[in-house]
Amino acid sequence: MFSSLMKLLPPLRLIWPVLACGFVYHPAMFAEALPAGSTTLVYFGTYTGAKSKGIYVARFDSATGRLTPPELAVATPSPSFLALHPGRRFLYAVGETSNVGGKRVGAVSAFSLDAKTGQLTLVNRQSSGGDGPCHLAVDRTGTCLLVANYGSGSIAALPIRADGGLAEPGTVIQHQGSSVNPTRQAGPHAHFITTDPANRFALVCDLGLDQALIYRLDPAKAALVPNDPPFTPIKPGSGPRHLAFHPSGRFVFLINEIGSTLTAFAYDAKRGALKELQTVSTLPETFAGKSSCAEVQVHPSGKFVYGSNRGHDSIAVFGFDARNGKLTCVEHQATQGKNPRHFAIDPTGQWLLAENQDSDSIVIFHVDAKTGRLSATGQTVSVGAPACAIFAPAK
Repeated sequence: MFSSLMKLLPPLRLIWPVLACGFVYHPAMFAEALPAGSTTLVYFGTYTGAKSKGIYVARFDSATGRLTPPELAVATPSPSFLALHPGRRFLYAVGETSNVGGKRVGAVSAFSLDAKTGQLTLVNRQSSGGDGPCHLAVDRTGTCLLVANYGSGSIAALPIRADGGLAEPGTVIQHQGSSVNPTRQAGPHAHFITTDPANRFALVCDLGLDQALIYRLDPAKAALVPNDPPFTPIKPGSGPRHLAFHPSGRFVFLINEIGSTLTAFAYDAKRGALKELQTVSTLPETFAGKSSCAEVQVHPSGKFVYGSNRGHDSIAVFGFDARNGKLTCVEHQATQGKNPRHFAIDPTGQWLLAENQDSDSIVIFHVDAKTGRLSATGQTVSVGAPACAIFAPAK
């Protein structure tokens, strides 16, 4: 696979930081580790069906913004979200299902990663500790895997073995309660989980509870304990879905699926606490149709925040002023497809890959370093029902 391309590429003797869905990184690390023109691997998580069989891989050139046609890296059921191990030798995926071994639970899978070919090999598969897992993240030491189960509204922490495989969950916590939307919020729906930059706390978005929950994390024991305070309330009916840290670690941006809003928080790293600064709409004032939010990411420079709208089918671009913690709308860029469930900004900050789930397409945009605005490059590649993209080093 990619053998002809590999003959043309020099070896990369680089130290790479982690870049995974929902993971935090510092732009200075990438500036030192990733020279312009480097070619990286991009893995795409999907919902399997007629046009998708599992996780796909392509090569991306950050000098030109060119993406090779994705090829199947491994067949696996509905790997809708992916995470890369800090050692870069293993990749993890949720299996967004509700039946493992005849039990009503979802699955998480561990794969070994071949950085030369891009191929993945299954190490093992483990219960996610709940129903319908939809998001996961590896802690910064590479010791445990954190999982959010949307269906059951629970979270779990699984120890990671020396061979990259997963042990049974060391912690499973079941959320309780509901919120104001009887259709979407009759019970808990954990939708996202990640560590803070210091690896001391795990932050969770629960769409059903309208809460951002915070847990103290002990990765060596795969242990999670509710923090004090245990959560930050979000405006009722908002439906918090995903969050992203500012590169400074001082701010958090939370995107609300049901309310189509973006909330900026100040983050107290010592206490693991959030303080709301501002909430803005992700939609144009003139839009009157149905839409819901999905992904949020921060530009490596920290100057811009991006959020995806499904229904309006756009990426909302905001400028961010770290001096006062305020967001300002820059533009709404159409994703040239339907249902942009996820998007990814490449490590150099020059390109954005929009994943249109219902159009089976990845559309590449150029990012203006001064304004944050997006411009279409004219390049689109096909992947069945894309739901996540992560960058990984190539050899």
